Amino acid sequence: MVTPASSSPSVLSRTSRETETAQAAGFFGEHPAASARSTRQASTGATAGSFGRWVVFSPARSRRPTDLKSHNPTANPSSGPGADTPKLSCPFCAGRESECAPQIFRVPPDDALPWRIRVIQNLYPALRRDIEPPPAPEPEVVDGEAEAEEQPGERAVRGFGFHDVVIETPRHDVRLWDLGAEGVRDVLLAYAARVRQLREHPAVKYVQVFKNHGASAGASMAHSHSQMLGTPFVPPSVTSRLNCMKGVFDRSGNCSLCEIRSKDILISETPYFSAIVPFGASYPFEIWIIPRQHLSYFHEIDEAKALDLGSLLKTMLQKLSKQLNDPPFNFMIHSTPFGLSSSCLPYAHWFLQIVPQLSVIGGFELGSGCYINPVFPEDAAKILRELDCST
Repeated sequence: MVTPASSSPSVLSRTSRETETAQAAGFFGEHPAASARSTRQASTGATAGSFGRWVVFSPARSRRPTDLKSHNPTANPSSGPGADTPKLSCPFCAGRESECAPQIFRVPPDDALPWRIRVIQNLYPALRRDIEPPPAPEPEVVDGEAEAEEQPGERAVRGFGFHDVVIETPRHDVRLWDLGAEGVRDVLLAYAARVRQLREHPAVKYVQVFKNHGASAGASMAHSHSQMLGTPFVPPSVTSRLNCMKGVFDRSGNCSLCEIRSKDILISETPYFSAIVPFGASYPFEIWIIPRQHLSYFHEIDEAKALDLGSLLKTMLQKLSKQLNDPPFNFMIHSTPFGLSSSCLPYAHWFLQIVPQLSVIGGFELGSGCYINPVFPEDAAKILRELDCST
């Protein structure tokens, strides 16, 4: 039986590619639930995850897991009289399209019909599409394949890239999880369509799709929207994630995400996806939604899988909102860089990560790269699994 979180000692859990104990620790390989329990009860280190970092599980830093709530809930745009009318100050609302940056495409594409989703350029982009891309690094032949050679030392390149916004609904009072499963599906398909467009640009190496909900999670607009950045480089965290996955694959011959089988960390499962609280969760009530089939690229998702994912994502966001007092959150789609060698695809598995913002990242986390989580993943998964959002 899992030791209750309120009485359990702190436990160290590592997300690493360097330690051979990953399979026994209960995240990779066969994932025996008993191993996970005994590891935490004994207060010993464990390996887990895909991000190569230590996590300290310290339930003493909170009361009961069910008491953990957001102290900074996001304002509900659907509250108050006239909430369903366009806001005079919101350029994302229907009828205010001329105040936005140029449109890339819309859903449906027929201008004679009201739009449901708009993909537009970001008016204040972090990267600019109107400047010359940086030169590609000279390729170096390694094991018969050409690989880009990274130069040591400091390096600066032009800030070329693409920064887009996906307006998920024309209505100011509707959040993503207020849409039906078909509506969330269409947003996911819009993500995928834009990623496929950006893949065609020779200078774009990676596209990060993400959503910030709430001001403290980075959202500057209350109207429901998401963003994506196409970069001329592969971000270091993406390289680190793939290296972690490769380390597990080299030792076990298995994809780390395909082998997650513990029922203790499972929240929900659909025909195509599993929603879990990862064994080495860096944040309380963090959720990963993982394709059950081995898939490397998010942008290859089809309509059936997008509908399945849309339904599950809607449910997970509803659960977090109900359980945690509508917290600010971020979600990120962790996909695979374009042009990755085919030999790497057996361990490259995309997933969607949801991070509720329930605590502040402090000096320990910033200085050490370690994270403190006051809720054991098994406890968080059990709470979310048993939470009924049907009413």
